[in-house]
Amino acid sequence: MRMLNFKIPAVCDVLVTNVCNAACDFCGFARDKTVAGPARYVDADAFTRALPVLHRRGIRYLTLQGGEPLVHPDIIRLVSETVAADISCAVITNGWFLPRYIDSLASAGLDRLIISIDSADLAEHERNRGLEGLERRLAEGIAQARECGLPVQASVTVNRVVRYEELPNTLRRLGFDEVDLDRDELLVALDAIGRLGKRFPVVNPRASLAEVARYVRGEPQAVPCIGGYKYFYLDWNLDIWRCEAWNEPLGSVFDLDRIPDQREPCTACMMACYRNASMLMHAAVAATDAARALAAGQIGPRFQRSVAQSLCALIAAAPKMRRLARQRKQTVTAGHVEAG
Repeated sequence: MRMLNFKIPAVCDVLVTNVCNAACDFCGFARDKTVAGPARYVDADAFTRALPVLHRRGIRYLTLQGGEPLVHPDIIRLVSETVAADISCAVITNGWFLPRYIDSLASAGLDRLIISIDSADLAEHERNRGLEGLERRLAEGIAQARECGLPVQASVTVNRVVRYEELPNTLRRLGFDEVDLDRDELLVALDAIGRLGKRFPVVNPRASLAEVARYVRGEPQAVPCIGGYKYFYLDWNLDIWRCEAWNEPLGSVFDLDRIPDQREPCTACMMACYRNASMLMHAAVAATDAARALAAGQIGPRFQRSVAQSLCALIAAAPKMRRLARQRKQTVTAGHVEAG
């Protein structure tokens, strides 16, 4: 019965703006493209009113993204209001504005800073981003973040210019502790990510990389996406989506209390954020589903191979999670000391 009352925390990515100062060739939000349309920013007052709704739905982890979220005029308020609502807040950024904002972000209670990296060759990274001098700003911002005790993570979008054998040295030189590698169409890239994990802490579970590889090969996949159930996407209009690749929103975030969980199995994409979370949460979701079925007098689902895969992924990820938890605890403690 205790299992029935157990609430698995949910995640939400929030697109706070479609404006970006970079010119990445792979992104529709690039400053020299018109795909995103007129400049849009999430309304800070409405966002604050939406936070209790998200909290009631079990969302305890929220990532502010864009566009470039640090161009939002109220970005510090968005972070502080999220933290005040008892939701852990992360920001994913290209890093250009970090020297200006890092102290304020840390003071606002930011739990995790995620910085996008395209290449082990930082000159190549700067060219792709269209931001000359970005390396210096990244190094300065990451150093400031470490001084504040703020965990920093690199998010590497897998592409043809990434040279994995050189990536660990580049990330260490910039001051990163961990790396989160995203998607690509090439199976060789997935193999390279797996090898990289032996030299540098990689967030992506090997089991979720294997799922992506099966997707690329057109093979059946074991773990359905938790999008619309334990993972959501919120746009600048405050419409809630099952995921950012879905064809239509579920409705307004202010109607989320009345929107049912989306439990139809889906393996239609290979977006790393959803793949990783789905793999890590799958065992817990299966356990709570089985407990509720038994409580209703039904025979619960049989133990499946996918549950074992999820448990193994969770065990493998545990050391990284503990390290992030220690970093967060140290940050909170330092904040109390400073305030005193």
